Amino acid sequence: MPTRATLLALFLAGSAQAQTQEPLSVIDWLTDPPENLPGTVLMEPPVTQTGMQPDVQVTPLDALSPPLGLVASSVTGLPVDLWQSSDADRLAELISQVRVKSNPAMQRLLFTLLLSEARPPAGGQTKDALLMARLDRLMQLGASDPVQSLVQLAGPTDTQDRFKRWFDATLLTGDEDRSCTALIAQPNLSRNYAAQIFCKARRGDWSSAALTLEAAHALQVLPEDQLALLDRFLSPELFEGAEYLPQPDDPDPLTFRIFEAIGERLPTASLPRAFANADLRDVAGWKAQIEAAERLTRIGALTPNQLLGLYTERSPAASGAVWDRVSAIQKFEAALETGDPEAVSKALTPVWAQMKTVDLEVPFAELFAPRLVSLTLPNMTTENLRWRILLLSELYEDAARTMPNESDANMFLSALAQGDPQRAPSPTPQADAISQGFAWSAPIPSDINTLLINDQLGEAILETMQLFAHGARGNLVDLTAAIATFRRVGLEDTARRAALQIMILNED
Repeated sequence: MPTRATLLALFLAGSAQAQTQEPLSVIDWLTDPPENLPGTVLMEPPVTQTGMQPDVQVTPLDALSPPLGLVASSVTGLPVDLWQSSDADRLAELISQVRVKSNPAMQRLLFTLLLSEARPPAGGQTKDALLMARLDRLMQLGASDPVQSLVQLAGPTDTQDRFKRWFDATLLTGDEDRSCTALIAQPNLSRNYAAQIFCKARRGDWSSAALTLEAAHALQVLPEDQLALLDRFLSPELFEGAEYLPQPDDPDPLTFRIFEAIGERLPTASLPRAFANADLRDVAGWKAQIEAAERLTRIGALTPNQLLGLYTERSPAASGAVWDRVSAIQKFEAALETGDPEAVSKALTPVWAQMKTVDLEVPFAELFAPRLVSLTLPNMTTENLRWRILLLSELYEDAARTMPNESDANMFLSALAQGDPQRAPSPTPQADAISQGFAWSAPIPSDINTLLINDQLGEAILETMQLFAHGARGNLVDLTAAIATFRRVGLEDTARRAALQIMILNED
């Protein structure tokens, strides 16, 4: 039977090759990245200034932890020692705080950092601090499959903290039998009586589960609401016709799955994003699956192709909200099939409006840009829109060479996409700040420069992402500094795409 990690690679990356010793490619854009995303070399190697013998720093091999990640550093372009010289607690803080919600280029970069094969910082006392931060942020982003695979690579039963992350992830991916088997074999992995009861029942040991539940009642080691839930889970026949239990405000994955098991499934829309993964399974209805996929795709935790598959699975059942998006996508696809520019032009405006309502413009561009690139639309408004969609995709640099017209906005976007925005007039103050970031002499903040000098590359990138978030919200000085820094460390593609997204997605 294929491993969960293999299924993950097949499911998200579309890869047909099972993984053995190589790190997994979890997201398709990391499997086959564009030539310059995020670079194959982030920083050029230092060049000696003299012919003298250099000082050599010696590190015992047993002091170096093995690199851990789902994607090889040769794929991401990030060195395995990008965290080595930083403080683990500071990295954990940055990973938890960096904002990426509004910019897909930043989402992509954060996933690259979290999934890339890398060694933890030196120091035994905080050995797992960075790993826990990576797992927790991935879960917060909704990427429960990568969480499960990453902790499995690390050793899910080595510590209670690792096991907890693994157990929660498997509950949301539907692979809880694996973690339950481990818990039954090693009960010391969790002190949670509810987990023990659930796993014993899942493995068919109902008598032992019932005995453990009786002990939990007697010792009062679980809250009353959880005891009531477990009573219904183990003895459903005693509660036939009973009123539904009150829905918890903040359920953990185990509580969520037990509610599902007793036939009182909780809606996931108001729950943390990771719970949306549970709605991707066949137990959820089509509408719930689409809404969950939209939620995960919006943050970059799910590939756009999977969302498109759900949009086109069948004819919409009604109208309004999600069904309007389904209908618009299906009509647009039908227009593309005809190859008629007039039909495509008529279908493009409404489908774009639908994608904007759920902040899915960039995933839409990634899906349809290859089919739009060879068309020229008869209406200038929709032709301008088609061109901007191409600029939001990986085809941005080629598309930039042929503008629909020479308006100031178009000339700036074209120059920006080609990495030289200063050759065009800046139409807005924000555009001017972006342009300054691409100047060859643009300085980078002294604190980030110090991090780079001290070989703290990962920390420097995270700090720059924080700067970019401030800049995107209106601090134009920070926007200039962030773009200049991305370019300094070799993240040219990230700088261009992030800037293009700011310009295009904020247009009226």
